[in-house]
Amino acid sequence: MDVDIADAEQVAASLADRISKLTFVDQDVDEVTALLVEAVAAWGAEQGWRVYRRAPSVMPLPAPYEHRHSILDVACARPVGAPIVIEVDRSDRQRSVDKLLAEADAGRIPLWLRWGSGGFEPPPLPVRMVTCEVTSRRGPAGRGRLHSRLPESHRPAPEHTAVDARAEEQGDLF
Repeated sequence: MDVDIADAEQVAASLADRISKLTFVDQDVDEVTALLVEAVAAWGAEQGWRVYRRAPSVMPLPAPYEHRHSILDVACARPVGAPIVIEVDRSDRQRSVDKLLAEADAGRIPLWLRWGSGGFEPPPLPVRMVTCEVTSRRGPAGRGRLHSRLPESHRPAPEHTAVDARAEEQGDLF
């Protein structure tokens, strides 16, 4: 099945728009991944599509489990248009690319939602990448790194001086 390129681009742009609005603070790796999977599933449901979490892939697992298939983070069945499959990763896994390419060969629109601090290498077409850039910091002992994504308009509060501006203004009036 040939996938409509314009449809694939529109679907990727729609998911990117949804992810761009997502914010969170001090989440560990598993929490960020779960949050992104849920955001993708909610996005698909809002489109009126059937959404499947942990959907079976067409790609078999490597030996000795080749009789089983890999799992996709999210798959969406649409009443019109090719199905959509989405992998959510923070690392650059070749297996994810291979799985998404196999899904594309099966007529699905493959999306790779990459999250992290940036520097994402684009995958080969027809896989479309959607990115979610986060900041990260060392967490308290036992938590590992914590990741945050704040709204674009978020700015830190300005530093304040210890001087009472009203007192200075009143002094100028006399």
